[in-house]
Amino acid sequence: MFAATAILAALAGSTLATPSVEYSNLFKRISSGCSTSGPASCHNTTKQTDSCCFEAPGGLLLQTQFWDTDPSTGPSNSWTIHGLWPDNCDGTFTENCDSSRDYTDIPTLLKDQGASDTLSFMEEYWVDINGQNEQFWEHEWSTHGTCYSTLEPSCLPSGSPKGAEAVAFFQTVVKLFKTLPTYDFLSDAGITPSTSKTFTLSTLTSALKDATGVTPALNCDGSNLNAIEWYFNVKGSIIDGEFEPIDAPSKGSCKSSGIKYPPKSGSGSSSTTTSSGSTPTGGSGSLPSKGTIKASTTGGLLSGGTWSTQTLATYKFSGTTSSFTMSTSKGDCGVSSGKLTCASGVSASKFSATTSGGDLLLSFSGSTAFSSDSTPSGSDQESVFTGSSHSKQYTLSIVSS
Repeated sequence: MFAATAILAALAGSTLATPSVEYSNLFKRISSGCSTSGPASCHNTTKQTDSCCFEAPGGLLLQTQFWDTDPSTGPSNSWTIHGLWPDNCDGTFTENCDSSRDYTDIPTLLKDQGASDTLSFMEEYWVDINGQNEQFWEHEWSTHGTCYSTLEPSCLPSGSPKGAEAVAFFQTVVKLFKTLPTYDFLSDAGITPSTSKTFTLSTLTSALKDATGVTPALNCDGSNLNAIEWYFNVKGSIIDGEFEPIDAPSKGSCKSSGIKYPPKSGSGSSSTTTSSGSTPTGGSGSLPSKGTIKASTTGGLLSGGTWSTQTLATYKFSGTTSSFTMSTSKGDCGVSSGKLTCASGVSASKFSATTSGGDLLLSFSGSTAFSSDSTPSGSDQESVFTGSSHSKQYTLSIVSS
């Protein structure tokens, strides 16, 4: 059994058999200088004043993985990395916390700071479904990595080079992922990809709990298993703290039965590219668990469901592309009298999503058309209406975060 304590041991430096990479040579890491004897994040009984050594407010951590089959990405016998997200202890979250640290050219950053082996691992196991690996890594760092309190530049050792906190982030994500070989956990329980078999949710989660001691959240695209979320609290710093596995606070989008675990068609592409394009969605045609909603003309949606050119809000999606609900930090999202609103007390509406030209378009009542009275600029916010009856028409694309 791969007990939960084994995760802590592996993070402390033990060798992991799969994937077969020599652990001791993977990381040239900086030290946080933080103790791990204090309370774990989200478990303190008094206010913690040292935000460099206590992760807050984002102390509920999600290590997210993909099982991409259309097209296939990564090795055929391994899930791939999505990211490491710092949710708040109550399940809310913030993103894009410091645009001044939205680093680009991640490969050079890693190589220049002695983390070439980390980069090599990422090129095989942290891959974008559209081949835009570098954009994917940049997105995960800027969207999620910049929100860790223990990765603030002021928390690093004196003389640390610019971007050292991002290097530490990628090293930690890779190191944590190596303690969570989801494919092996399932395979050891006799659950392997199949073109004909289906599984119950309880069969899958029981196998994963037997292996790790905790229950993750499983997400599906329709009936196909395609993502998993492993949850943690952490003692000390993200750089070198102790990650404590916990049960997922809520289940994912997979139904209770009829779950398919399709095989990958091959090893997929793991090449790194610097070509320009849209932010990687992490799955062509699949519904992400979180994401932003961008307008086809300019800007996108804020947390109240309004259209703006300001920093976009993060939406949570629950369901499948054929039928799902969505919510923000404001509350559930619903359509009433043709107007979209997200707020506490709103009755959640059912939405769907349609793939068009590589974009995942939001749809309501079978239509991908949305409109407003005018185009927003600056701090303006425009109400969003379903259909094309208002003067400014556009579509809305869901982009995974």
